[in-house]
Amino acid sequence: MNLDFSTKLFKKEKIRIGDTDEYVVRGGRHLFPLLPQAFEGIKQIGVLGWSSQGPAQAQNLRDSLVGTDIKVKVGLRENSPSMAQAEKVGFTKANGTLGEMYEVIAESDMVLLLIADAAQAQSYKEIFDAIRPGATLGLSHGFLLGYLQSIGATFPANINVIAVCPKGMGPSVRRLYEQGKEVNGAGINSSFAIHQDVNGKATDYALGWSVALGSPWTFQTTLESEYKSDIFGERGILLGAVHGIVESLYRWFVAHGESPEAAFTNAVESITGPISHIISRDGILAVYEALSETDQEIFRRAYSAAYGPAFQILMEIYTEVASGNEIRSVVEADNRHKRYPMGKIDGTPMWQVGVKVRANRPAETPINPVTAGVYIATMMAQVDLLKEHGHPYSEIANESIIEAVDSLNPYMHYKGVAYMVDNCSTTARLGTRKWAPRFDYILSQQTFTALDQGNQVDEELFDNFMNNNIHQVLATAAEMRPSVDIALVG
Repeated sequence: MNLDFSTKLFKKEKIRIGDTDEYVVRGGRHLFPLLPQAFEGIKQIGVLGWSSQGPAQAQNLRDSLVGTDIKVKVGLRENSPSMAQAEKVGFTKANGTLGEMYEVIAESDMVLLLIADAAQAQSYKEIFDAIRPGATLGLSHGFLLGYLQSIGATFPANINVIAVCPKGMGPSVRRLYEQGKEVNGAGINSSFAIHQDVNGKATDYALGWSVALGSPWTFQTTLESEYKSDIFGERGILLGAVHGIVESLYRWFVAHGESPEAAFTNAVESITGPISHIISRDGILAVYEALSETDQEIFRRAYSAAYGPAFQILMEIYTEVASGNEIRSVVEADNRHKRYPMGKIDGTPMWQVGVKVRANRPAETPINPVTAGVYIATMMAQVDLLKEHGHPYSEIANESIIEAVDSLNPYMHYKGVAYMVDNCSTTARLGTRKWAPRFDYILSQQTFTALDQGNQVDEELFDNFMNNNIHQVLATAAEMRPSVDIALVG
């Protein structure tokens, strides 16, 4: 992958990350005056959809473009219940910023396609017919490319196709942008990709879009690499794996005599509290180094017992994503859910205990070494697998670590697993429900039985962990983390 790009407007910075050089663009509100130049030739940006990313991106773009002659207009299906939600935040038909989806597509110079992935697959022909020649199609996920590849179709040749992919759920994109009004640099990092450039302006369009969303840092990828790592990561450590990990840990702690409250604290609170906090600021190794010698040995055993089983499931997920099977399953699920919608995932006693624990949360939660070992082993397995498949370190770090600790885990910490998962896209929600039980099962069957049987530390495996390039990558990435922590409000 060529990790260099040309921009006529924004300053790019070279960083040494792992064993490669990459180029990034630093964001910030001081760059907002450059946006009219970045969007040269664009008079209207149409934002389609009002699910996870739509509300955040429409509002962020509108706020960033105040005082310019660039209009941000939301496009929704006629009589969509989301019309009322868009109107509540100021997008209305009366002021010309809300309209029927296909009309908005036809009149916009830049069309951000943020409707559900399954809807993109079902409606892509009509969307392509409506978009005018020379316009720009913007995506925040490579799902549509993956779907088109699976059926032998392509994007129209006469339009720009670009992507800006925030490394966090839509509510995080909006919340950190709002915090950035007080603290410059608050925001969610984004990747960008240029799939087609028909007028030589696609790169600056994409970088302007990312800056306008409030991204403190923007790094490069390709649309294909993005959808593989993104769909894979959602099913892995970001959502599916962490859900399966905490469910299996909770039962294991209870089986070993802990109270439900203590089991929840050691399983969930340990991950969403101190483990995420330390990784965010100081990296993965800092979690291990924060443990006592006794707990370090427990961590080493848990890491050794969890890495292989986690890697097995992650290999399967990556194959399913790369082959198109996972994409097809999302499209097919849309029809099933018209009859049987997705059910709740937080109704078990474990998550009811969690409500009580959060209500009486102590000032400090300790790091449980078993939890830390299992969680970090799974995280590292994902890092290593993505590296095997040639993904750049910036993408690996964001899709395996940074998005987890800075954007997603805070939502589980705040209100539980359903609040985290169901604030995400339908594709992510489906993937979590499908793969979390697989992680739960393999950890219960292999990892915890190994621990109970007194497994030994795999010294070679652990040496690979201690000397992995990802630690230097995270040290570099720490300089690019948001300037504030996300502050969730009721």
